[in-house]
Amino acid sequence: MTEISEATKPSSDGAASGGFFNVVESFVRRLRIRARIFLVAAINIAVIVILAILLWLSSRMLSQTWTELQSVRSSERLVATIESEAGRVQSLIHRYFIQPTPEVLAEIEGRWSSITGNLFERAKTDPALTGDAVKLRDLTNRLVSGFDQLRAARTEISTLYEEQILKPSREMSGLYAILESTIADRTALIAPPLGKSREAFATTSVAINSFYLSTSSAPADEALSNLDTITNTIPVMLDLADGDIQRAALQRLRTRAEQLKKGLQKLTAEFREQNRLLQNVVDKSQAQMSELAATLSDNMRQRETRAQDQLDRALNAVFLVIAIVTLASLAIIGFFGTVFDRSISMPLRSLMRAMNRIAEGRLDTRVAGTEARDEIGEMARALEIFRENAIAKLKAESELIASKQRTEVAYEELRATQNSLIEAEKLAALGGLVAGIAHEVNNPVGISVTVASTLARRCETFSEELSRGELRRSRLNEFIDGNREAANMLLANLHRAAELIQSFKQVAVDRSHAERRSFDMKSLTDQIMLSLRPTLSKRNIALVIECPDGLEMNSYPGPWGQVLTNLTLNAVIHAFTPDMDGAIRIEIHEIDADQVEVVFADNGQGMLDDVKRRAFDPFFTTARGRGGTGLGLHIVHNIVTNRLGGRITVSSEVGRGVRFRMVLPTTAPQFAADETAPEAQT
Repeated sequence: MTEISEATKPSSDGAASGGFFNVVESFVRRLRIRARIFLVAAINIAVIVILAILLWLSSRMLSQTWTELQSVRSSERLVATIESEAGRVQSLIHRYFIQPTPEVLAEIEGRWSSITGNLFERAKTDPALTGDAVKLRDLTNRLVSGFDQLRAARTEISTLYEEQILKPSREMSGLYAILESTIADRTALIAPPLGKSREAFATTSVAINSFYLSTSSAPADEALSNLDTITNTIPVMLDLADGDIQRAALQRLRTRAEQLKKGLQKLTAEFREQNRLLQNVVDKSQAQMSELAATLSDNMRQRETRAQDQLDRALNAVFLVIAIVTLASLAIIGFFGTVFDRSISMPLRSLMRAMNRIAEGRLDTRVAGTEARDEIGEMARALEIFRENAIAKLKAESELIASKQRTEVAYEELRATQNSLIEAEKLAALGGLVAGIAHEVNNPVGISVTVASTLARRCETFSEELSRGELRRSRLNEFIDGNREAANMLLANLHRAAELIQSFKQVAVDRSHAERRSFDMKSLTDQIMLSLRPTLSKRNIALVIECPDGLEMNSYPGPWGQVLTNLTLNAVIHAFTPDMDGAIRIEIHEIDADQVEVVFADNGQGMLDDVKRRAFDPFFTTARGRGGTGLGLHIVHNIVTNRLGGRITVSSEVGRGVRFRMVLPTTAPQFAADETAPEAQT
């Protein structure tokens, strides 16, 4: 029974409601889902682009407004700084004329440069400051000019003080000393007026110094009054003078007093000029600069208020526009999202019902909507194919069961084949051991046979000489010495053969019985490798074994012998070429009371990375054409990790040999008594 898909039926809701929504939905259903997704993405991208443009325009407007506000604030801070710096310069100028030091002068010049430099640098970026900057520059230049005049006046005052104050004062002091030295008796008539004049001079000197330092007019008036006193007492002293020296000194004293008075009057005039410059130029210019700075500050605050209002209006406008555009965008996205949802969800619900029927096993109902041309139609057609495949699957289940049975049979055959190969490896290993021992035993036995036959011939010769009566004492001694030497040689070779046979018997017993027993690791390893030395000797391969004495193991000697045999034969076959001399090194040492480490290394050709990665894989060999089966190292891995309870790793570099590292427990895990370890070689 065929069911019609809801994706192809007209919407009953749309037919009832009609209108624009239905028209848009019908148009959208003609599009493939990919196109619908692209349309949704295009609408979203358009909304994002519009929002991005609005945000960009808004950010530019806000940035300009914010820049203007920051500029106004920066200019305002600059004006406040200039006002503060101007006041500081005024204070430094006053300080300079009280304490004229190079440091104060350098600070004044530095602050002037800072004021003018910062002002005109800022005026380049803030046109509103240009006119006021010119005014401030003029006031600054006036302040600088007044300071230059003050410095000139100060220089004049210093010169005047030095030349017309200090110099006459020093000369007057000397003249007073001369006059006092000419008075022999303190009761002389000239002594009282001279003392009064000298006291007036001392007071004058103190008043002049005070006036120079403080520029107050009171000390100057006091000094002029005392100078008048000095001048008025000189005629009296001239009348009372006693001698030409006193009269000449008094004449010069009057001249210097008049010079000092004139100098003091000039100094007073220069100080008045200095004070005038300070008040009318410096202080007045600074006051005007303060007034101009206050005006600028008011203008800046008004500009800041206007910029802040503009920034607030811009922010409100941006928020309003973004809110409107966002709401409109959400409405558009919501509308189209609903349309796209209905165009996809309704057909998908129809597919879901069809899938539920198939899951329930009702495979006789055909999937609806397969005639649609969009992706949902493709899904419907795929589901229909799935339904048909499910029907076919039911038919194929019986064939699958039969195939499984055939696979199990093949697997059993494969395991039987593997066991056969392992048995073949065991026989090959045993054959190699027997051949090696036979070759090794053949040497001492052959020597023994040769010595015995020689000894037999000597005995016959000796018997013949004895029967003929030709035997001499020297000949008897020679016969005895020869027999003793032959007996020693025969005994030594027979002992060598006995040792070889005993070693082979021990190895054969260990391999034929897999029971766990205690043994000495060094002794067992030496016996195992003794049976392999003929094979190594034929290939000119040196063997070095390092193992401490008294290393007791409670493990499986047979499997351990199989491990050493397989590793040795693997090295003989793969590590060394026939014309290549080599060496095999076996190092055994105790890690702790529970573990030993065994390193089996050769200096042969080494392994490639791919070969090293697959070294322990079963049936992997690089000597397939030379009889290798790929089971030797696999069996080694199984014996070490399973039977001996240890672990094995391999490391190699091409041209630098192969190194097998084994970590074995001193007490191997317990296995069933009848379980034997596999024996094979590569």
